[in-house]
Amino acid sequence: MAGLIAFLLGYLLRRYVAEARIRSAEEAARRINEQALKEAEAKKREAIVEAKDEAFRLKREAEHEIREQRAELQRLERRLVQREESQDRKTEAVEQRERGLTQKEAELAKAREEAAATFAQHQAELERISGLTAEQAREQLHRRVEESARGEALQIVKKIEAEAREEADRRAREIIALAIQRCAADHTADVTVSVVPLPNDDMKGRIIGREGRNIRTLEGLTGVDLIIDDTPEAVTLSSFDPIRREIAKIALEKLIADGRIHPARIEEMVEKSQRELEQRIREEGERAAFEAGVHGLHPEEIKLLGRLRFRYSYGQNLLQHSVEVALLSGLMAQLLDANPQLARRAGLLHDIGKALTHEVEGTHATIGVDICRRYHEPPEVLNAITYHHGDEEARCTEAILVAAADAISAARPGARKETAEMYVKRLENLERIATSFPGVEKAYAIQAGREVRVIVRPTDVDDTTAQSLAREMAKKIEDEMEYPGQIKVTVLRETRVIEYAK
Repeated sequence: MAGLIAFLLGYLLRRYVAEARIRSAEEAARRINEQALKEAEAKKREAIVEAKDEAFRLKREAEHEIREQRAELQRLERRLVQREESQDRKTEAVEQRERGLTQKEAELAKAREEAAATFAQHQAELERISGLTAEQAREQLHRRVEESARGEALQIVKKIEAEAREEADRRAREIIALAIQRCAADHTADVTVSVVPLPNDDMKGRIIGREGRNIRTLEGLTGVDLIIDDTPEAVTLSSFDPIRREIAKIALEKLIADGRIHPARIEEMVEKSQRELEQRIREEGERAAFEAGVHGLHPEEIKLLGRLRFRYSYGQNLLQHSVEVALLSGLMAQLLDANPQLARRAGLLHDIGKALTHEVEGTHATIGVDICRRYHEPPEVLNAITYHHGDEEARCTEAILVAAADAISAARPGARKETAEMYVKRLENLERIATSFPGVEKAYAIQAGREVRVIVRPTDVDDTTAQSLAREMAKKIEDEMEYPGQIKVTVLRETRVIEYAK
């Protein structure tokens, strides 16, 4: 019985405690809810106030902007009105000037008519006295003056040319000799093939590969023909593109040294060779610019100069030729008090277009001008590039010096070589041009095409005409032929009188 009572008391106590806790929790929840409602109401009022402030600020900014626009419109209207008034004043002034000009034109026309009438009277009187018409007198006077002036002019020209030629030859020999003495450049010749030595003949089979897959891969990636013939321990690379030939040569040498020759390895070595050659091209361009004493070139210009290291003209390396032209131009510019830095820059860049002649259409002079214009080279450099091939007239001393240095570098013995067929064709064209003039009996190209001797008929060509004939012949050779250096034109006229004593 006591246990039951204790159990009931415990149960009632636990129930009372639980109900007290529930009431406490409900009271706390009610307070939290009221607090949340108060905070929400406060935030709502704050948001409304902020929104009203923002709306007021936007309205104030809009009104300020509208006032500024109105003020700007008023200023524009005032300016427009002032401009219209100024235009009206100018129109009135122009109309007054036109009226004055019209009056002066009328007076001038009247004076011209009076002068024409007076001139006609005087002309008629002169015709009556002389017995010749005005046209006949004019023709007779022109003929006499022309005959007299032509003879005197040819004599003066001959004398001046002789004096100028003597002085120019003397001065040019001094300048060119001194420049050549101070500039000694090495020259090497190259061909369109490269030979790669092999350690043994068994390597040829490894280069060809199974069913020729290795050699096809190498030729396809480089664009170079591999010639594997009976030459012992050697492979010949043939291509007209020297850069591709050099890439193929470097790649093949790497493959031979590595010993692993298969398509994947070939592709890897070709890519590596291309990167090495690009680095070498930049180094060659920087070396050439340093040797020529030219600074501030664009990196792309340096790269294009480096490509000239692998280009040749008649066996002469174009990069070495450009450096030599730059040095010669700078030395002659110093002797003539011109701009040596500008002359060296123009000389170094005068053949830069040849780096892209096999990729871009047009002459190398046109391509070079486009390249230099793209990288903001001075106008004197552009003029030197076009003048050294006769595309336009020289506008500065440096352009003439570059052309002279180009001729010196290209025409001196051992600098360039040409095939026998081209040599014979050049001589034939020289003789053909000489014999195309009237009065020419025979023409002979001598001194390896450096001089042409022309024999004229003395009955058709006199001494005075021979001088102008030589000049016209030299001009035609300049216009129709391309040649290094200069060509001397010698016109020979001989009169023989023969009698027999019986």
